[in-house]
Amino acid sequence: MFRSISVRVAALSVLTAFPLLAQGAKVPAGWMMRFDPPHGGRAAPPPSEASMETMGSGYHFKSGPMGAAIYYNPRDMGHGVYAATATFHAAHSMAHESYGIFIAGTNLQDSTQNYLYLVIRPMDGHFAIGHRDSNGRPTYLAAMATSSSPAINVDAAGDGSSTNTLTIHVAPDTVHFLVNGKLVQAVPKSALGGASTDGQTGIRINHNIDVHVDGWSVKQQ
Repeated sequence: MFRSISVRVAALSVLTAFPLLAQGAKVPAGWMMRFDPPHGGRAAPPPSEASMETMGSGYHFKSGPMGAAIYYNPRDMGHGVYAATATFHAAHSMAHESYGIFIAGTNLQDSTQNYLYLVIRPMDGHFAIGHRDSNGRPTYLAAMATSSSPAINVDAAGDGSSTNTLTIHVAPDTVHFLVNGKLVQAVPKSALGGASTDGQTGIRINHNIDVHVDGWSVKQQ
């Protein structure tokens, strides 16, 4: 009897983990991904909602209406003083959607997930800096609705396309958030509520995105 109960509990644990791991989602070898936790009674997105493919020297990302997710390779860790950077090429406008990079990731596949991120919205030059420390809503250090920067390239060719390089640089006492080499915001580590800036780094892609990413790197300094 106890054996039967244990088997059922183990099976339930696997089923519960399924939405977090997004099993079956298309990602290159060595990479992992996780969808944002569903809220408001919504169902977890199906694996087909997001894909990441190796393309040329970079990666191509596509996501559907529910496909907001983070993507990461466990080898891409940052410690101490370091910088994570990536260049995003959008062939057309993504309207109000955003994308970017994250650092300081821990426990990314469970309910205590923790990471700090920078995302931009090239439609209007707005950006957001968020800190997620659970399956709840993130805390914003800079909100998308009120934070903007001329450093963000907005539809430079007049056809909805844009290219932007995002960097998060971790200094001894401050985290610098840069777009195209220009500082958009500096956040003192003391403002992070004791959260570490060491950990997993990666890429964040929101809903309804079709974007190519080149130059993804994490460099100790």
